[in-house]
Amino acid sequence: MAAAAAATITWLFVQPPPVPYAGEAPVVEARLPERVDAREVAPGSTLGTLLEEAGVLGPDRHNVLLAFAEVADPRRVRAGAQVRVRWQGVPEALKGVDVLLDRDRTVQVRREGPAWSSSEAVAPVATDTVFAAGAIQSMLWTSVTGLDALADMPPSDRERVLHRLDQVFQWQVDFSREIRSGDSFRFVLERRVRSDGSMRSGRLLAAELVNQGRAHHAIWFDPNGDGEGTWYDREGLSVRRAFLRRPLDFRRISSRFSPSRRHPVLGTWRAHRGVDYSADAGTPVMATGNGVIVRRDWSDTYGRVVDVRHPNGFLTRYAHLRDWRRGQRIGTRVAQGEVVGYVGMTGLATGPHLHYEMHRAGRRVDPLAIELPAGDPVPADDLERWEHESRSRLEMLFALPGQEAWAAAERTEAVAGETGS
Repeated sequence: MAAAAAATITWLFVQPPPVPYAGEAPVVEARLPERVDAREVAPGSTLGTLLEEAGVLGPDRHNVLLAFAEVADPRRVRAGAQVRVRWQGVPEALKGVDVLLDRDRTVQVRREGPAWSSSEAVAPVATDTVFAAGAIQSMLWTSVTGLDALADMPPSDRERVLHRLDQVFQWQVDFSREIRSGDSFRFVLERRVRSDGSMRSGRLLAAELVNQGRAHHAIWFDPNGDGEGTWYDREGLSVRRAFLRRPLDFRRISSRFSPSRRHPVLGTWRAHRGVDYSADAGTPVMATGNGVIVRRDWSDTYGRVVDVRHPNGFLTRYAHLRDWRRGQRIGTRVAQGEVVGYVGMTGLATGPHLHYEMHRAGRRVDPLAIELPAGDPVPADDLERWEHESRSRLEMLFALPGQEAWAAAERTEAVAGETGS
């Protein structure tokens, strides 16, 4: 009896307390595995062909293309576009397709039960302002792309900044032949930046280029507030001209307008009534002014040639082209800066280059010497807003070191070199 009582007491003290009842947990279903097949649209291929090669067949392929077409044209998906085909389940079934149209836009096609839907996702961007200034030591290219203020930019974006400067000042200064050592520049750039630090877009709010002692200014102003503004000088006159200074970007002049020149093919001395620009074959050629194509044919001398007629008796000629731009013909209207062909060496030419002529009232004139007509000034109704916006943008610009600062620094370096310090 004593032993039994002791065992009972021991059991009472050793036995753990009862576990409280917490109820039943909800059923959690494991997510079905997903497989992503990443592919790239091959040159000459289509989105439909890629889907077929990825195993998207029959009604699924048809439905994906129909849903995609609600957002973008599947026929315009370019070669190199990234495509992600998403499969899910066991056995696998098509869940969706992502098509990266470019670095900023992705079309997402998803299956929702028996139906398909599509949407466009746009990569987020932030807006910032870049302030930069420098002096040109030898080449404009290295002086701009090597700026400390642009050090965090990808090389391609630095080149885009240089191109922006050329776009703004192309009517006043020919970057390919008129830039000199000792010239200087400064600019304020407003840009939209992706999460990876690359620039989606950029606009020069204000810029200054001092070329051979003469200061040129450009201030962005949008009279209509629609994003289609332009640049004006400090007096409110448009920096644009009726014609571009040249039909190519950053190209070397290989032969100038001359009453007598030895022809490189014929070997005879004859007049050269145009300007030759050395450039790689296939380089785009731009119309230098608004006009209408009046000639687009073959000549034994010029090879493939395009003539554009402009207002006020002007005509421009673009010769030795490798190809004409598709879709254009005689009677087609072209805008300033629009591509009309591509550099080649057709006709009497020893190497790829563009022969460019300008005619005025039926006579050939030197495109590098003619005074180009100016564009329109700031509209009178917008002068008050122009005064306010231009003043604030110039204040930002002039806060940067200018030509006097660079000249003073150069004198200091010269004195230091002479004294050996």
